[in-house]
Amino acid sequence: MFTSTLKPLPRSISMRANMVKPKKISFMKSPIFSIFLLLLCHTHAIAQKPSKVKLVVGIVVDQMRWDYLYRYQNRYGSSGFNRLLKEGFNCQNTYLNYVPSYTAPGHASIYSGTLPAIHGIVGNEWIENNIEQYCAADKTVQSIGGSTKAGEMSPHAMKTTTIGDELRLATNFRSRVYGIALKDRGAIFPAGHSANAAFWFDDSTGNFISSSFYGNELPHWLQHFNAQKWPDTLMQNNWETLYPIVSYTESIADDNEYEYLRKGETTPTFPHKNSPNNYKQIRSLPAGNTLTFQLAKTLINAEELGQKKETDMLCLSLSSTDYIGHAYAPNSVEVEDMYLRLDKDIASFLRYLDYTIGEGNYTIFLSADHGAAHNTSFLNDHKIASGNLAENDVEKELKALMKKTFGSDSIIRAVMNYQIVLDEPFIEKQKLNRATIKNALIIHCQKTEGIAQVIDLENMYQNNIPGFLKEVIANGYYASRCGAIGIIYQPAWYSDGKKGTTHGTWNPYDTHIPLLWYGWGIPQGETFGRVGATDIAATLAALLHIQAPNGCIGNVIEMKK
Repeated sequence: MFTSTLKPLPRSISMRANMVKPKKISFMKSPIFSIFLLLLCHTHAIAQKPSKVKLVVGIVVDQMRWDYLYRYQNRYGSSGFNRLLKEGFNCQNTYLNYVPSYTAPGHASIYSGTLPAIHGIVGNEWIENNIEQYCAADKTVQSIGGSTKAGEMSPHAMKTTTIGDELRLATNFRSRVYGIALKDRGAIFPAGHSANAAFWFDDSTGNFISSSFYGNELPHWLQHFNAQKWPDTLMQNNWETLYPIVSYTESIADDNEYEYLRKGETTPTFPHKNSPNNYKQIRSLPAGNTLTFQLAKTLINAEELGQKKETDMLCLSLSSTDYIGHAYAPNSVEVEDMYLRLDKDIASFLRYLDYTIGEGNYTIFLSADHGAAHNTSFLNDHKIASGNLAENDVEKELKALMKKTFGSDSIIRAVMNYQIVLDEPFIEKQKLNRATIKNALIIHCQKTEGIAQVIDLENMYQNNIPGFLKEVIANGYYASRCGAIGIIYQPAWYSDGKKGTTHGTWNPYDTHIPLLWYGWGIPQGETFGRVGATDIAATLAALLHIQAPNGCIGNVIEMKK
């Protein structure tokens, strides 16, 4: 054992101390040894810190408004949302910087770091070459593991790479990248073109499926997962509130007139009964989020994500939040209960990552593809101006106008994505004056209640509208997939019925989204500076030391304590 003899005290002091002889003190008990241990431990910690992150997990919560982080915060536990809020980095002022604010463009923009004007995903559906198309539909591929219609999907319509694609390219395709969601578009666009696979839910079978774009058969572990019939297990019990319903003080009364009725129900109230073998129903239950997390854990274990030399990535989208939000609107007991349950699912998932990957070895970001408006009838009942203007009704009215003025209602191909799409082949064949048609449509829409602005999308910067509106509209404009005329609704107006809610506009309730970072490379802190959804991929690229996606326009978020 090392020992050290202290030097004798100065004589003048030692005499006052009755000439006490110096003692021998164990080096291991000395202050010097304590400092030595601290330095040793610090050096060891630095040596043990991984040089690169093992696993990146993106969590996109479909239709999560930013304020849900705080509206229910006192009811969240300490290990879910609050763990991310308190230990991670919070971008408080994150916005979508384009319209329309829908699911497909939201996911594509987050992971590509660019805009619909560049990546081409302008909505969940659009019309191109006068043909209506679903964003992920691809007739050149075959369904793998499920029904034909549900499986004929791929990311072919997206014109840019994603951060996952760039990770694969940077590691000569050794990094593994996967996408998971109940919605096909929520799994496919985040995963990108070169992903190992994307998996989504098939209502007709209750299984997670894929397409031949990714391979010729489902992996054996997924076949085994499907055989366990998790949806049946999760739907055994009816949906009841997690806590006594009287405690849901952040919500309006459970029995109200603003919510849609589920099939077989006479009131939109708890408990909500589940229908056996109705697999579509799990989309509209908190259990749908639980199912998605269960698959994520199974995939991480089976594919050994985060266990090899290169960084892996899992793109996880939670779709049930959107289905429930549409049906019940933000002020409902259902939405509150869903987020309290989601908080527990997130806590469980974080514990799983701590155990399998190791705390400090993974990086998470949590965000949303869009938000949601308050129900319009609810707002009106509280003296806040609001209203509904369904695109189908606008389309009927405009077709009637075209028939009366120009002799045919075929001039209008559709009203969708808050845009008027003309039937260009018909107009050309009939030799009609296109400019006159557009002018008539603009003048009529300007007089329609609920419409604030009408924009000539083909001459966007000649419109007399605020500059920021021109910017977000231009950011969402991809010429071959967009209409000739854009419509901006008044605040708190939207295109849907009087029950539930929807999204799609530029307003903060639709575009202000959460953005939390946590884990490897992430300091604890927050910023109130303006951040765009397109900044997420740029920041990940910088963090991973790889090239940004090939259409990326985002900026790297500066994270400081």
